[in-house]
Amino acid sequence: MLSIYQLKPRFQNLLRPWVQRLYDNGTTANQITVLAGVISVLVGALIGSFANHLWLFILIPLWMILRMALNAIDGMLAREFGQQSRLGAYLNELCDVIADSALILPFALIAGVSLPLVLLVTLLALFSEYAGVLGPMIGASRRYDGPMGKSDRAFVLGVLATGIALGWLNAAWINGVLAVVAALLVYTLINRVRQGLLEARQQDVPQQEVQQNAPSE
Repeated sequence: MLSIYQLKPRFQNLLRPWVQRLYDNGTTANQITVLAGVISVLVGALIGSFANHLWLFILIPLWMILRMALNAIDGMLAREFGQQSRLGAYLNELCDVIADSALILPFALIAGVSLPLVLLVTLLALFSEYAGVLGPMIGASRRYDGPMGKSDRAFVLGVLATGIALGWLNAAWINGVLAVVAALLVYTLINRVRQGLLEARQQDVPQQEVQQNAPSE
């Protein structure tokens, strides 16, 4: 299933010169990860505090673009400059779900928008990421399968927030989009579990063949 996540390598190539500069200045991957999480919470809190001023929702697509860049940067610092760590793995996953929640929940404060639907999208986003994290526990990789991964959610919510800020969408449209997002998140969750199990089975096959072909004593 096609996902915006698959475009990430091209995006990273554009950011590589900036990553080198950050590394030269002593910036660490964990600092970037925490910074992205903290700013996401602040943006969400600002919009939530003044949700009656719908034009503030334009901050979501603007920040989503910067957040995607920061997420790519922290990954590149970790992988390409030897900054991978156990703490970094925790921070990366925790900051992502915290940031997602902070940026989704303000939609519930718009008049006429369904609170249960916003909460459902928030929880499904969390569950789908958790399903991806569980991959290594069964012998698979961390799963990023779509169709509604983190990058895809950022794109959809950014477009939705833009429409709200410009006054193009009413509550009925917002609820409709959120319902579609929720359905795609359910599929994403199932897809990540399915692909994780498939990957784990494929890795088990060679091990079984080695055991079967091993000479008996």
